[in-house]
Amino acid sequence: MFKNCFLTAVFVLFFASQAGATESVKRGVLLAAFGTSVTEAERGISNLAEETRLAFPDVEVRLTYTSNIIRRKLKRERGVDFPSPPEALARMNDEGFTHVYVQPMHVIPGEEYDDLKSVVEAFTSIKGKYSFERVALGQPFLSNPSDCGLMSAILARRFADLPSDKAVVLMGHGSPHEANAMYGEMQKALSRLKGRFFLGTVEASPTFEDVLASLKKTPCETVVLSPFMVVAGDHARNDLAGDEPDSWRSRLKKSGYKVEANLVGLGEYPEVAALFVKRVRELME
Repeated sequence: MFKNCFLTAVFVLFFASQAGATESVKRGVLLAAFGTSVTEAERGISNLAEETRLAFPDVEVRLTYTSNIIRRKLKRERGVDFPSPPEALARMNDEGFTHVYVQPMHVIPGEEYDDLKSVVEAFTSIKGKYSFERVALGQPFLSNPSDCGLMSAILARRFADLPSDKAVVLMGHGSPHEANAMYGEMQKALSRLKGRFFLGTVEASPTFEDVLASLKKTPCETVVLSPFMVVAGDHARNDLAGDEPDSWRSRLKKSGYKVEANLVGLGEYPEVAALFVKRVRELME
């Protein structure tokens, strides 16, 4: 009798401790976007965030903007206060989150990603009561040639119904960072798609001149412009498809091409959102 009572008490204490351990785990996902001040362009970010919330209904999903300029502009002009990555992680720690998974919305692992990585590493190094049990950082969309293959396949399906005599010109941001080489890898992957996809960047290489030189080698007379960015923000609306004389649209028209615009950010593509959610899921495993 005594033995049975003792065993029962042991089991009760064991399962109670296990339940307590489970309850003490609080997981959260922090999505890190560069940000945008263009209201219409926010769809690219909000779609990725919403799809992540739908995929993980039991995990709190939060958003941070890595651009200081965008955050300050939004607060000044619209009264919207997005936390910086350090602020967001500090709040989550203060609110008792034990496991935080930081997934960037960046296209390449450039300067913004390096800054985000340094923040995550700083929080990882903290010991004691202000530490997390785990802080993990995911990869941007293009981190290796294999990623470029996946993205090129998505783009091929996205523009599958486009007539064969139309070329697709994509504008990426570009960076002085060594990771800018991923745009070259991306163009290699795109070049295997019947030679109708051309990628250039605003601030690095490949340049607009590179794109134009490649276009002239094709019989295409019509060009469809599309941003190779998570959001169709300021660069897409001005540098790519704007009416200014130095926009890609104006320069292509001047070169004799008919020009159409597809102002949809990558974050709005259903397949890109599915790929993003897959990255989050792998990060949490």
